[in-house]
Amino acid sequence: MAEALEYYDAMSRHISELERNPTDEAALNELFRLMHNLKSNSRAMGYTQIGEAAHHMETIFGLIRSKEMTFTGLVVPVLFRGVDTIGEMIRAVGEGAELPDISQLITNLDRLVQGEEPILEDDSDEDDEDANRKLELSDLVYIQIKKLDHLLNLVGELIIDRDRVLTLSREIGNPALATAAAHFSRIADELQYSVMDARLVNVGSLLNKFPRVVRDVATAEKKDVELTIVGEDIQIDRNILQIITDALLHLVRNAVGHGLETPADRLAAGKSAQGHLTLSAQTQRDEVLLQVVDDGRGINVGNVRRKAIERGLVSQEVAANLDDDAVRAFLFEPGFSMAKEVTEISGRGVGLDVVKLAIDSLGGQLRVDSVLGEGTTFTLVLPTSIAVKGALLFELDARSYAIPLMHTDSVVSLQPTDFHVVGGLLMSRVQDENVPVVPLRNLLHNGDGPLPPAVKGELTGRQDIIIVNYSNRKLGLIVDRFLRQQDIVIKPMSKPLDTIDLFGGVTLLGSGQVCLVLDVPALTRLFLAKRP
Repeated sequence: MAEALEYYDAMSRHISELERNPTDEAALNELFRLMHNLKSNSRAMGYTQIGEAAHHMETIFGLIRSKEMTFTGLVVPVLFRGVDTIGEMIRAVGEGAELPDISQLITNLDRLVQGEEPILEDDSDEDDEDANRKLELSDLVYIQIKKLDHLLNLVGELIIDRDRVLTLSREIGNPALATAAAHFSRIADELQYSVMDARLVNVGSLLNKFPRVVRDVATAEKKDVELTIVGEDIQIDRNILQIITDALLHLVRNAVGHGLETPADRLAAGKSAQGHLTLSAQTQRDEVLLQVVDDGRGINVGNVRRKAIERGLVSQEVAANLDDDAVRAFLFEPGFSMAKEVTEISGRGVGLDVVKLAIDSLGGQLRVDSVLGEGTTFTLVLPTSIAVKGALLFELDARSYAIPLMHTDSVVSLQPTDFHVVGGLLMSRVQDENVPVVPLRNLLHNGDGPLPPAVKGELTGRQDIIIVNYSNRKLGLIVDRFLRQQDIVIKPMSKPLDTIDLFGGVTLLGSGQVCLVLDVPALTRLFLAKRP
């Protein structure tokens, strides 16, 4: 609707320019282009009447453009009437009203094409309301994304000051101040969500670019692939969509190149010759889930395990004990490729690590599920916004830290009897799953050496543990105490502190205290590198 109204406004402007200067090539070309686009869009959306009117108008402008007709005499009022009628039809669609009758217009346009004189009606009885409607403005305003970025940054500063004002009002204890602070908090919240909402775009703006990509890759790989797109109207922050564009492209090319078999192989495996690829988007709480699903050969965990040992990523003894999810995580290691030969699509060592880095930079997660012979599903778990994030605040050595909720699986308090030592690692059974546990201070303050082996009985009293989840791996972090959950605005670290990858940034608390935000992917990688 917004686009169609813009077309109508532009047509009205250009036809007035053409009336002043009938030889204005630029205005004529633009009118032809607008009519052509409106015709195509209307027919695609099922509004055939608008498409029919635009098609006949396009024919006339084509004749004028090719010098077979001139924009003079009775041609002028018929085309002006045509533009007005198109505007009425567009508005009728927006209001859910019945479309006006265009039979007289079509007849006149046909008579012009045949060189006959049109039959003009007397429009002198047009009422004021009809005249005023031609001066309507579009409801759509285009704003540069950098202006929205600046606005969001200001809102972030406001949220930090809101928390500070709330804290001060509680400390001072003045009822009038507390009331004003509470109102300020509500307004700031509403402003925050309004600005975040203004940045949302439909996922379909990206997903609808993939039919051509899939066709080209399938042709190059000599495969027959049917693409299904689901959930185009799910909304997400425009900057997030920009960041994951390359990652999603890589996953789709990977699915067609690696995942789906050739028609002959599929028939031999008892499948249909045509492979099926689905791109879907859905919301889950405050997250958006993007999935790339194929019904191809699946991931051979044994082959990945063997390749990981060959690459020296893991020893043979350790690899033998890894579960399937842990083995599939090797696919995201830099340069890891299962391709046997180099093609335009795959085998260059530019692997899924590119995808992982993009998702990590957003504080999201990437999950892979696969059944050998049946297919593979890659799931991108993304925040709807990257400005304000939910976080769990906790205390360690009398300092406050924050950890993003996106990577927080659960929080538990355990007694020393709930722990066991296995191979120098502390382990605990949480929600029917064995989870390695490590004191967070050991990870943060242990220097470059390996972690000290865990000793049975070193823990005394209740232990507060945050269980984080990254790459299908869970890790328990022992902290001093939990504080609270709250939305925070993460600011990047300045140089040279930005080289410390254990921290994803900083935030300011209501008390004015600077709080470091932990980077869960970096912490998990550090634990895997340093565990005894």
